[in-house]
Amino acid sequence: MSEDADSGGDADAGGGVDSGGEQVVVVGAGPVGLWLAAELRLGGASVTVLETREERNPHSKALTVHPRTLEILASRGVAEAFLAEGGRIPSGHFGGLTDRMDFGALDTPYPFTLALPQARTEELLEEYALSAGARIRRGHRVTGLLRQRDSVSVRAEGPEGPYEMRAAYVVGCDGTRSAVRDAAGIDFPGTDVTTWGWLGDVVLDSPPEGPGLNVSTTEGGLMAVPLPGGIHRFVGIARDDVRAEPPGALTLEELRAKVVRIAGDDFGMRDPVWLSRFGNATRQAARYRSGRVLLAGDAAHMHFPTGGVGLNVGVQDATNLGWKLAAVVAGGAPGSLLDSYHDERHPVGADLLESTRAQTALMTAFTPEGQALRAVLSTLIATRPEFSRDLAERVSGLAVAYPPAPSVPGHALTGRRAPDLALAGGDGGPGTGLFALLRNGRHVLLDLTGDLTGDLTGDLTGGSTGGFTGGSTGEWDRLAAAPVRRLTVHSAPLSAPHPDWSGVRAALIRPDGHVAWASAEPDDEALLGAVREALAAVPH
Repeated sequence: MSEDADSGGDADAGGGVDSGGEQVVVVGAGPVGLWLAAELRLGGASVTVLETREERNPHSKALTVHPRTLEILASRGVAEAFLAEGGRIPSGHFGGLTDRMDFGALDTPYPFTLALPQARTEELLEEYALSAGARIRRGHRVTGLLRQRDSVSVRAEGPEGPYEMRAAYVVGCDGTRSAVRDAAGIDFPGTDVTTWGWLGDVVLDSPPEGPGLNVSTTEGGLMAVPLPGGIHRFVGIARDDVRAEPPGALTLEELRAKVVRIAGDDFGMRDPVWLSRFGNATRQAARYRSGRVLLAGDAAHMHFPTGGVGLNVGVQDATNLGWKLAAVVAGGAPGSLLDSYHDERHPVGADLLESTRAQTALMTAFTPEGQALRAVLSTLIATRPEFSRDLAERVSGLAVAYPPAPSVPGHALTGRRAPDLALAGGDGGPGTGLFALLRNGRHVLLDLTGDLTGDLTGDLTGGSTGGFTGGSTGEWDRLAAAPVRRLTVHSAPLSAPHPDWSGVRAALIRPDGHVAWASAEPDDEALLGAVREALAAVPH
């Protein structure tokens, strides 16, 4: 789809127009919108975030930060703030099964999930986005879009009344009831609710022993985990929750009855802080891009919140989109680059929906036969490490791989997420990890021979013509003809071997940490030619 597709046909909205305009307007100041705003600023794009709520929601739907999300935070130099506050859990559950996936077997510096309330996650992300230069307007509700060929006007109502704000692009990160998705006319097909889950944040006088509770019987299933502030969260599904009809507001008395029926004890629950229900309606946007309007996070996909994956997949959406959208609006990349966002992330969303549906089936398997199925799968997780690892890689986001671009020569690593490779120092100094090289949001060109560039290490930033500047000499100067605007080059071998990278002599890593191109070409001259072709084929 071209960048101007679906852009016409809107009537004049009337009223005033925000004369300042913006390169990108992000709608929604949840984790996805805030992270996207920071990514856009890192890429040089101006951005304003519009958020309906005047104050942040104190209740935290999401509690879990998965390994791949931690890698992304580390690739921007902000992971430590999250790690300092979150609790590290070295395992994860699939469908509430008794035996848990071992995250310690994963190839990542973060072999655990991080337990951190969403409200605090949003606070940390907002601090980061503001420090990057994003503008955040709270109490501004989007009511519609007016799309022109070269811009989009966002209709909104703020504290001082209705207004319009013109932008080159608009991204809806405004949740499952997305006003942006509706205004853009993007279909949201899927299935309606057939099961209702429940959630209760309560004080317990007699909390269960250990770090958490996981119970599954023919009466239902539940989990309980401690939260900051001396409260516990119960989440679960009872047998009578498998129905399409809305059950009404959850009360403490109903929560107590369900917990006693499933676990045999109410653990002295009292003083509820938050009681809520949620359904298993499962939908995915037919398109993640409609001309100059794009979707990310819950605006693009909704599902039963099994395994705490929603926030993580949304942040990963934003990481894929951020560098591409910034390259288009601030770096002169073609608008067609944005088509790859849908092409790459829509299949990931489809996999997410498949996984959460499968887990919902396990969580509602209350019959004796269903309990037997749960027992068999739980035993496989406990006794088949390769099965456990495969599930863990899928749930954690580490298994995501994108199809290589048709113009880029194929390699087994192309499209896969790059690990935090240990790299020697190119100038004889201390080495570094790949994630540290990604912190400036640029593509990273790895010369793993350590010879092609001589002593060259560091940043080579293109000027207006897209060529390299800097003190390089020799063969590497020939790359000045490549249309590269933003590139970090590191010329040094691996300082520690990695089995998947054995034999690789050069690689180009995208700002989102996925491999754009890699080569094991043994001939230096041919390798330089391949690097040149890769840089010409991959937008920067």
